[in-house]
Amino acid sequence: MKDNKNTRRKFLGQIGATALVSAAIPFTSSAAQEKAEQRMMRYDRTFSANDKIRIGVIGFGVQGHFDLNAALEVPGVEVVAICDLYTGRIQNAKEKFGKKIFTTRNYKDILDRRDVDAVLICTTDIWHAQIAHDALAKGKHVYLEKPMVYKIEQGLPLIKAAKASGKVFQVGSQRVSSIGYLKAKELLASGEIGALNMVSAVYDRQSSIGAWEYTIPNDASAETTDWESFVEITEKMEFDAKKFFWWRAYKELGTGVAGDLYVHLLSGTHLITNSLGPESIYSTGQLSYWKDGRNMPDVMSGVMQYPDSQQHPAFQLNLRVNFISGGGGKEVIELIGSEGVMRIDGDNVTVKHNIMPEAPGFGGYDSLFTFSKDMQQELTREYKAKWSQEQTKRKQIPDVVFKAPDGYNSHVDHLANFFDAIRTGSPVVEDAEFGFRTAAPSLACNDSYFSKEIIKWDPVNMKLV
Repeated sequence: MKDNKNTRRKFLGQIGATALVSAAIPFTSSAAQEKAEQRMMRYDRTFSANDKIRIGVIGFGVQGHFDLNAALEVPGVEVVAICDLYTGRIQNAKEKFGKKIFTTRNYKDILDRRDVDAVLICTTDIWHAQIAHDALAKGKHVYLEKPMVYKIEQGLPLIKAAKASGKVFQVGSQRVSSIGYLKAKELLASGEIGALNMVSAVYDRQSSIGAWEYTIPNDASAETTDWESFVEITEKMEFDAKKFFWWRAYKELGTGVAGDLYVHLLSGTHLITNSLGPESIYSTGQLSYWKDGRNMPDVMSGVMQYPDSQQHPAFQLNLRVNFISGGGGKEVIELIGSEGVMRIDGDNVTVKHNIMPEAPGFGGYDSLFTFSKDMQQELTREYKAKWSQEQTKRKQIPDVVFKAPDGYNSHVDHLANFFDAIRTGSPVVEDAEFGFRTAAPSLACNDSYFSKEIIKWDPVNMKLV
């Protein structure tokens, strides 16, 4: 934690000295730079007891641990309660935070506590909407892991509930708080790659853990996992340790690669482009390698068409997840424009330009050589008379290379945004509407995969067509 704080203190110096290695434009406008500086300085603030935010964690699995660790790096945040259905994680919570911390296997016990200001909901996908509704009804601020909902029809009611509650509601796709993604957003708006026409987004893995084959404890049973509560809002089924600990791989409990990883790629794309979403969605895939009983694919591709709008020109989004990629793991978004390509890799951004010359093509791989010599000579004279040599050359523009400072953590930034909104009333970067605009197309990919049909979506009114 000390190292992270020191890193953040150095950020203002790094942002000018090393963050932008080479660029055609400055890091940000002066106003945007001031906002970025203020954002990083939040971490060094001190808070009085009255400003302290007390949180409860509902779902203390892998993501629950990551979210809580990030939350506790923000000054003035304290964890007071943790809920999980598996007794081993309850024990883990007490080992980490002491015997005095309140623990329970019933999330409603946390919602009833008057000393809990906000909850981090990090449960199985199928429980997201229900627990979020209950938390808002109890007057809690909500940080809800992605995807925001398990079913598309749950989206609009949850948006309505979040708005009516008057509470802060943020969805947990942390990349939308990344300074790298904000830089990409600025570069696109400045016309750095010309007119956008295509986005290619990839999230590949090559490991059993990456494919959700998490370690299962030896004491896993219907009793130690409170299995009856786990399946309370889905079809009743016999206890299965894999379904409890590997739930993302099963469509009756999770949303597969689309809900887990497409959401990240979509949220980043939507932030950068200001998009409201696609109008047509198609997805296909197969089960290639991880044939462990799962009923969701381990290789999946999606194609989405985004309409011409006030926010952006029409573009196509290609999505890919490969859990057995021989290229290893990577998460990359490439925005392709008429004059260059912008690549977002983690929190880093690069832009390579490629601008067509003013003069049209002539000669080389052309029909010119197929004509008679007299015609070739005549056309060549005409071309040289019309276009200067300079007009036939491609314009050279330096690459843009933006690198986030060492130790930068967009996950902490995302939680800091959430807590700042609670303290000051400032807007969050990923409210319920934004969260649903990324969740719905992702879930539609699953619908398309199973139905083998193109899904039509109304991005303005957020409904199936």
